[in-house]
Amino acid sequence: MDRHNSRNFQKPPLLQVQSIDKYYGSPQSVTKALDQLSFHVQAGEYMAVMGASGSGKTTLLNCISTIDTVSSGHILLEGRDITAIPPRDIAAFRRDTLGFVFQEFNLLDTLTLEENIALPLTIRELPPAQIQAKVRAMADRLGLSQALGKFPCQVSGGQKQRCAFARAVIGEPKLILADEPTGALDSASARVLLEIMHRFHRESHATILMVTHDAFSASFAERILFLKDGRIFNEILKGEKSRESFYQEILDVLCVLGGERPC
Repeated sequence: MDRHNSRNFQKPPLLQVQSIDKYYGSPQSVTKALDQLSFHVQAGEYMAVMGASGSGKTTLLNCISTIDTVSSGHILLEGRDITAIPPRDIAAFRRDTLGFVFQEFNLLDTLTLEENIALPLTIRELPPAQIQAKVRAMADRLGLSQALGKFPCQVSGGQKQRCAFARAVIGEPKLILADEPTGALDSASARVLLEIMHRFHRESHATILMVTHDAFSASFAERILFLKDGRIFNEILKGEKSRESFYQEILDVLCVLGGERPC
């Protein structure tokens, strides 16, 4: 049985990262951001990646999202080698397969929240009535119904990030990539977003890969990879532990890793 996700142990992983390296710089001054990194993510899994600045976690997310390219190795999504996708096909791959949640929201200021959420469906040219129904149903789930007609400048940071999450998931992507999703939020708004993401994952069986430096955010995930110098330093599973117990375990690993919690 696959120890990572017993629910899907008979299925091949949704995401396979296979011995990837990533180098930056010139031949005279080379930085190795990722070092023979390998892991996989099962469909329906909620995984977090943690590590100090310079550990490679953002580089990893950029390579999986095709924003950056690997120097060697392969990344497979549903068996498709995304490192070999031609540049002309990258935009369509991202549109049809990935959902993105960024730290700084990345909403379009000239569009209402409803129009921002609808954007992925509009690009796909779904019928307007179908778009409206999907957007309003998603807004109901995320507590945004009363704010749909407002512009980003008229709502709170928490509402902006819930809008960004709604936009990321409205098209039912195969993989949701979240880059420090609570980084720009106060603690109360961050908790609301994390609980929404956790509930959405549980109800929709969504696959989420989240990069975060925050132990509290990571405690909502099922599995955590800790990176150091571009390699896996440790890996822990939540299993049947309470979130509070898992949070303490995360802090303990960060202490050993040299994270933000003093030993």
